[in-house]
Amino acid sequence: MNVRAILGILLLFLASFIHPIPAEERGVESHDPFFETEVWPKVGERTCLNCHAPRGDAAESKFLLEDPALHVEYLAHNRQAFVRMAQVKKDGVSRILLKASGKLDHGGGAQLKTGSSGYRVLERFVGGLEGTPNEAGAAPAPRPFFDGVQMATPRRLLRRVTLSLAGRLPTPDEESEVDRGGEKALEPALDRILTEDAYYDRLAEGFNDIFLTLGYMGNADDALSYDHFEKTRHWYQNFDLTHVPEKERQKAGYKLADDYRKALLHEPLELIKYIVRNDRPFTEIVTADYVLVSPYSARGYGIFESLKDRFTNPEDPFEYIPARIPALKGRDGRVQKTEAGLYPSAGILSMFQYLRRYPTTVTNRNRLRARMYYRHFLGIDVMKLAPRVADAAAVAAKFSNPPFQAPECVVCHKTIDPVAGLFQDYFNEEGHYGPRKEGWFTDMFAPGREGRDLSPQERWRALQWLGEETVKDPRFASAMVEHVYYILMGRKVLEPPQDIDEPLFAPRRRAYDEERRMIRDIARRFAQGGFNLKSVFKALIATPFYRVDGLSEAVKDPARRAELDDVGLVRLLTPEALERKVRAVFGFSWGRLKDSDQKFAILYGGIDSKEVTERNGDPSGAMGAIQRIMANDVACKAVAKDFGLVPEKRRLFPDIEPGDLPDPGPDSEGKILRGIVHLHRVVLGREHSPSHPEVLRTYALFRSIVEEARSKKGLSPQESYFCRGQENKREEDPKYTIRAWRAVVTYLLRQDDFLYE
Repeated sequence: MNVRAILGILLLFLASFIHPIPAEERGVESHDPFFETEVWPKVGERTCLNCHAPRGDAAESKFLLEDPALHVEYLAHNRQAFVRMAQVKKDGVSRILLKASGKLDHGGGAQLKTGSSGYRVLERFVGGLEGTPNEAGAAPAPRPFFDGVQMATPRRLLRRVTLSLAGRLPTPDEESEVDRGGEKALEPALDRILTEDAYYDRLAEGFNDIFLTLGYMGNADDALSYDHFEKTRHWYQNFDLTHVPEKERQKAGYKLADDYRKALLHEPLELIKYIVRNDRPFTEIVTADYVLVSPYSARGYGIFESLKDRFTNPEDPFEYIPARIPALKGRDGRVQKTEAGLYPSAGILSMFQYLRRYPTTVTNRNRLRARMYYRHFLGIDVMKLAPRVADAAAVAAKFSNPPFQAPECVVCHKTIDPVAGLFQDYFNEEGHYGPRKEGWFTDMFAPGREGRDLSPQERWRALQWLGEETVKDPRFASAMVEHVYYILMGRKVLEPPQDIDEPLFAPRRRAYDEERRMIRDIARRFAQGGFNLKSVFKALIATPFYRVDGLSEAVKDPARRAELDDVGLVRLLTPEALERKVRAVFGFSWGRLKDSDQKFAILYGGIDSKEVTERNGDPSGAMGAIQRIMANDVACKAVAKDFGLVPEKRRLFPDIEPGDLPDPGPDSEGKILRGIVHLHRVVLGREHSPSHPEVLRTYALFRSIVEEARSKKGLSPQESYFCRGQENKREEDPKYTIRAWRAVVTYLLRQDDFLYE
């Protein structure tokens, strides 16, 4: 067993102490249908868990709960806690009912109104313990979750993975391997895909969707403060360009600055790529004591001279190597306190780009950073820890410091304020290093993390301490699995349904539980295996959730439709993914969706990582117009280009010539049908027979266009001026077949199989 695997097991072992299960409850049978489907999702998780958790506001009470999303045994633990509370009575009424309705002293106040749906669920639970049967206990077992769902064939799954992660089509050898070996042959193919440069670029693109570090305000070099990098941050302004011809010197200077800023801006994403490329534990995303620098960004930090011999090409602005930055020294001569004279790097947490992307203010006091920390690295939205305050003015009038005193505020601030304090050395609205002159605020919860305070001796390395604490938390592994899920599926994991009176609550909850079970299992294996992120990609791709390729039967039941609503890949391709798919299929890019700063990319649901930070996957009128333009443009170029090649080099029409007509007869008609089958395979990835309805529909389109063109007198036999071929000239199309094939390709490009993933 290698060192990384041992480290992973050790971290998982330590994590078990964070969420301990009483010895007498380990292995307790958790199968109680009524508790699982009614009490926990409708009362426990929604009403009790936030406070009655080991780190919650009621952590000192005897009624302690755990999140079953992290470990399967926690549901049994929670049921035992409910049972103990329910069996204690006061004046003949169960204590759990009295507490929940606010009729006993309860720090959380009245959480359930008497007679409400949640209260009635608790009443039935208590009644069940006293011998009154619950109707859920006799409910029939549900059908297997993926029953009636069609899974992708190994070949189709291979195409899906190569397009998604490598931006290419499978090679003939890969297809042959999968045809021979089936699903087992997918794993070695996937191992190869996960070493390609395109995969690492895709990884960086996906994690920027999550961290948005490409989107901080100002120029990229603004991440480096004047106070600490005054002489080096703008090195490009004085760079010697005398070797460049004078008439090209200004352009070269602009390119120098642009490349430097791009290199600096991409450093957080390069760290991710470096960790994964080298199979390092992904815990280093928050624990790495190094940064990634290029020859250009190293000059910005003032460390190029000490590193230049380590670069393969010191003039390549985008060659990255790991390096350590010296402790920061201000213009006043004061040096940042450290132990070894080095900047205390803690992965992305301490990178200047991340800190600038999420700056602070005097009133915010690093709370935004704490909130993003929980979202990015633990998968927790702290804004959902407690309901919003209904009357903020009344709370402010009652308490001099509501975040520190008001119960409805403390439930959140007790969690985020300690983490905010760990960022105190970066109390600067520009996101730079700059401790507060007066010291950290005393009217906030002390710096630390979820009940554990930061010791004064660790003060100088607060973010390193935070990173070390983070990777011990089982929520870290789950959050990383959720990030990979987002990259692969194009959408976030399901949230639990909120309206317990909704008729479809139960099926939606079942879908959520099935997905959480899958996330929990992969997270456990991820941690045990040493936190290799590639293992998460492989595990998710192997799940039915990723392999879904439609339904094998019509689903009329609304409940069943609700269960299956979020399975499979049903997302609209992102602008970047659509460009990659066009290039993979046709050999050239469309080009109009490449740059996220261009209007088309934003209109097509893209992001700029600044103002537009959420991808829009819901088609709009503008998106439909862009799809039509893309289909017309790409078909216009692709058909003429393909027919301009010798048959053995053609992608689209290897066995078709412009003179082939859809005339009646087995030879001509069969040839056209076989050509359409080939197009469906190349463009859509569908393996259809010549008699398939979709093939016949496409054939009817081709034939109708040829017949209509031949019936019109005076129609020019020349190709469209805008669809010129290889030699940039208008080709003759006397039989009107080239334009008919162009219509066919346009039609295919507008199919869901091409536009969606």
